Amino acid sequence: MVAFGKKLKDRQIQEWKEYYINYKLMKKKVKQYANQTENESLDGRHVLKDFSRMLDNQIEKIVLFLLKQQGKLASRIAELNEQQDALHEEPEVNKITDFQEAYREVGRDLLNLFHFIEINAIGLRKILKKFDKRLGYRFTGYYVKTRANHPYSQLQQVFKHVGLGAVVGAISRNLTELQNFQRRSYLSIYDEPSLPLQDPVVDSIKEAVDRLTHSTNFLHFLAQHAFIMQDELPAPIEEHADDQRYHFMSLLLNLMNTFLYMVNTYIIVPTADDYSMSLGAAATVCGIVIGAMAVAQIFSSVYFSAWSNKSYFKPLVFSSIVLFLGNALYALAYDLNSLPVLLLGRVLCGLGSARAVNRRYISDCVPLKIRMQASAGFVSASALGMACGPALAGLLQTNFKLYKVSFNQDTLPGWVMAFAWLAYLAWLWISFREPLREPEENADQQESIEDEKDKLEKGLAQPLLLPPQESQGDDDDDEKCDISEEASEESHQPANSFGSAYRLLTPSVKVQLLIYFMLKYAMEILLSESSVVTAYYFQWSTSSVAIFLASLGLTVLPVNVIVGSSISNMFEDRQILLASEIMVLVGILFSFQVVVKYTVPQYVISGLIMFVSAEVLEGVNLSLLSRVMSSRLSRGTYNGGLLSTEAGTIARVVADGTITLAGFLGEGRLLNVTLLPSLVICLASIIATCSTYNSLY
Repeated sequence: MVAFGKKLKDRQIQEWKEYYINYKLMKKKVKQYANQTENESLDGRHVLKDFSRMLDNQIEKIVLFLLKQQGKLASRIAELNEQQDALHEEPEVNKITDFQEAYREVGRDLLNLFHFIEINAIGLRKILKKFDKRLGYRFTGYYVKTRANHPYSQLQQVFKHVGLGAVVGAISRNLTELQNFQRRSYLSIYDEPSLPLQDPVVDSIKEAVDRLTHSTNFLHFLAQHAFIMQDELPAPIEEHADDQRYHFMSLLLNLMNTFLYMVNTYIIVPTADDYSMSLGAAATVCGIVIGAMAVAQIFSSVYFSAWSNKSYFKPLVFSSIVLFLGNALYALAYDLNSLPVLLLGRVLCGLGSARAVNRRYISDCVPLKIRMQASAGFVSASALGMACGPALAGLLQTNFKLYKVSFNQDTLPGWVMAFAWLAYLAWLWISFREPLREPEENADQQESIEDEKDKLEKGLAQPLLLPPQESQGDDDDDEKCDISEEASEESHQPANSFGSAYRLLTPSVKVQLLIYFMLKYAMEILLSESSVVTAYYFQWSTSSVAIFLASLGLTVLPVNVIVGSSISNMFEDRQILLASEIMVLVGILFSFQVVVKYTVPQYVISGLIMFVSAEVLEGVNLSLLSRVMSSRLSRGTYNGGLLSTEAGTIARVVADGTITLAGFLGEGRLLNVTLLPSLVICLASIIATCSTYNSLY
């Protein structure tokens, strides 16, 4: 990755050069403040006042230029509107085409203006973050809070791009009218159904608006669950490369892999306790049976993530074969009367978890313009699989033998999934297209990386501040300062081990991962012990458990619709985060079996509160996590997605282990004993959230 200062310089529109945020000057100023405060030659209050004034001036410069350019665009549209009126009297095809191209040209200039705002907004956020890091202040929170709604501040103009929406609307409306005029339609565009205008320039403008818009819609909120990290300023050449590598059927196969794996995970939950008892084990051994898959996934996530650096097709083929074998062994364990074979089958299923490949394919091969939809598809496939797994188990209530092979409610989930993975493998082999990976390009990139390393090594040997008499050639010195500062603060190479990835985690990121661990632990406890708990307290059948679990899974998408399209626009993410944690705590407390008789309404309502709150919490938490996590964790094997996956998988392993261990105390104590760690971890996460509340944004 390239340092933001160089990226800013490369992406600037040259004729607008003087109106961009002066990132290099402000970075030097931050460095100067840091040195002066260390020497105690400058008062902290003076630093805050001086830097605030500098930021205000930079923002005012940006906004005034923005208004000037906006006025020019509005004038051009007004002139085109006047000329367009003549078309109604003398319609000519050539003139219609000319007008369409003229509006598109205005749209292209508007795109440049959106890009101008985007770069300045990112530069502003980065310099605030750099100031806090170098001087140890929480200046960002103070600055945004004092300027957000102040009548004299123009900060919101940068982020809300006020007025440009009218320009977007004018361009879209006129292009639509010209299109209708070509078709000789006599209806007004306002009388027809609101169909999206198919125009590449308008589509590009909408993408730019989506990147800039801070209000969260349903699709964006849903995509946060996928936690697919990306660069903030993708280069046009990178977007073109994504278009060349993208293949719809290959994306669909990745989403199908995600769906089938989630079905595979949860299809055994309603019957795991019965299966364990049929093999001579206790019902609570279901925790080990369910958790064996998660244990193996801890390791498979790493090698699949590394394998996806070289190929996508081969890992998916390997995954399908291993899952086929794992499910076959799971089903055969009944006739072999062998618990070890049953566990081996589940371990093999975990070793076939290719979710890291699915995420990586979306991140690397899906074009930016549809990446959010693909990420939302990934989450929807997971949610649907989670609901379909238990529902399918509820339908497999039969018992017969074929050639001495038993087919019943315990073995049929394994046979059904084995057949499903075999069919998927055939489809994968026929339809998947491996994205091109050009060796020359990779060699050039490696050479570029080595050059960067050499520069960094040389830059580290340079003094951070040159004496006045040595500061000749400002440009050269600026480059040296940039290299040395970037090297000392943040190397842009991906993390190459769990240790180096862990060292990149800030306190706020660790809190987010703790929250993720907590919600996954609580959800796994609820789901995995449901068959044992409901059989003990309510004598539920397998079908009843399957209906309950499927109903929980079906709440995922409706809840995300409500939160993503409504609640997230009314409250800040950090407020939703804390409220969701508290609701998870309420669900856990209400789930405990106390003196009074444990009832079905208590169990169902408390489980619903806990599950729904955890789902909301997951989306908001991953949204915040993607903002505060180091950019070095957006690529490579040990990326942010892998870390979050490992945190969630370890939580599931610990939860399933807790269920099995608690079983030794008896089924009557299982519920309260397993809920107690959930309560402690939830309280710890709430305390940690409150202590770092101001640093989450």
